[in-house]
Amino acid sequence: MGTLLLLIMLIFEIAFAIYCMATKLNHKKLKNWVRVAVFIAFVMLLLSSVIDWNFSWVILTIVLFIFAVMGMSSLLYNKRNRQYKTSSIIWKTIVTILVLSIACAPAIVFPQYKSPKVTGTYQVATATYTYNDKNRMEEFTDKGDNRFVNVEFWYPKNTDKSYPLLVFSHGANGIKTSNTSTYTELASHGYVVVSLDHPYHSFYTVSVNGAKVFIDKGFNSEVSNSNKEGIYTNEEVYGLIQKWMKLRTDDMNFVIDTIRSKTKSDNDPLYQAIDIEKIGVFGHSMGGAASVSLGGERKDVQAVVNIDAPFFSELVYKKEIDDFVARREDYTTPLLNIYSDDVWKQLDSNSIYIANKPDNIHFKNAYTVHFQGAKHLSLTDLPLFSPILANMLQGGKADIDKYYAIETENELILNFFDFELKGIGHFTPKETY
Repeated sequence: MGTLLLLIMLIFEIAFAIYCMATKLNHKKLKNWVRVAVFIAFVMLLLSSVIDWNFSWVILTIVLFIFAVMGMSSLLYNKRNRQYKTSSIIWKTIVTILVLSIACAPAIVFPQYKSPKVTGTYQVATATYTYNDKNRMEEFTDKGDNRFVNVEFWYPKNTDKSYPLLVFSHGANGIKTSNTSTYTELASHGYVVVSLDHPYHSFYTVSVNGAKVFIDKGFNSEVSNSNKEGIYTNEEVYGLIQKWMKLRTDDMNFVIDTIRSKTKSDNDPLYQAIDIEKIGVFGHSMGGAASVSLGGERKDVQAVVNIDAPFFSELVYKKEIDDFVARREDYTTPLLNIYSDDVWKQLDSNSIYIANKPDNIHFKNAYTVHFQGAKHLSLTDLPLFSPILANMLQGGKADIDKYYAIETENELILNFFDFELKGIGHFTPKETY
């Protein structure tokens, strides 16, 4: 919609400029009426829900309002036309095009889109909280503050039953709402989903009091450089992996333990709707790695979904060969792996994905599926929310249809948790989608 509106306005501006130059007149009165009409038409599109109002339309709304006010002022006060000058027409057209392009940019980068389908029968409610961990100090600052974790819940609304708890961890530079369509689909089928921001690992996070924290530059640099040749040794990469996993699993443990405590002591209907004896964890990228790690550590975690992540917790660094090897211990928690092309093509290499190899006998009971044509971010909502950003971050457009990818992924995750946590049906996924 943003691209279409910009195109229409640019065509008008250019056509009007050509008309003025052809007639050697400014036609200011006509242009003022058009400015007012354009703003009224834009408001009508908003009121009729043709345009879904969100933050991306704010700048354009302000610009069109200012243009309309200026036009109406000129019409009311009957300001005389200035003497026609071709150079003036050209420069005003260029400036107007530039202003409109900037105003439309947010709507182009973050276009409106239809939400993936929700197939469950429960209405879904949300709630946000900030949990403060009195047992941990924040390592990213020197203020002596305790570590905090912001969480958001998606859960069935207005019911008197209890539902399994699912805990989600986002990827590096991600945010807790990265897979909102997944949480909504799961909650609509009778799950309480809690997604957490890992402060200083997430792109940004906002506490319930409005305080904002952005990604730590040091962490961002570590992640970026760990994917480049010659920056870190394998031993240094292994040390970074352990540090990242400890922070994330500590956050997830803290959230689960906090929720477990609140189900016993807090009368909030949300906590009373949680069946704390049925817990699943899942995550994307680094969050998937943390989920696999947590699933191997906690006995109360009964199912794990790993979305496009290496098994960091299953790596061992061997100094004598200066390389990684896979741990030789069975992973017994039910596990579903969902891989894009970006990860799938690395599974046969001796890299940080060595433990993920399909022939790893210690994961013989794990389910593994490949989304052919998908890129790393195809398994999040970002290609829907901002196709331009997704393509930039993942190095191009994915071949797979973005709605097919996320809706099929959501269906697989739902069926897996239904089978493992609720004992519903059978889970027999295809190897390739």
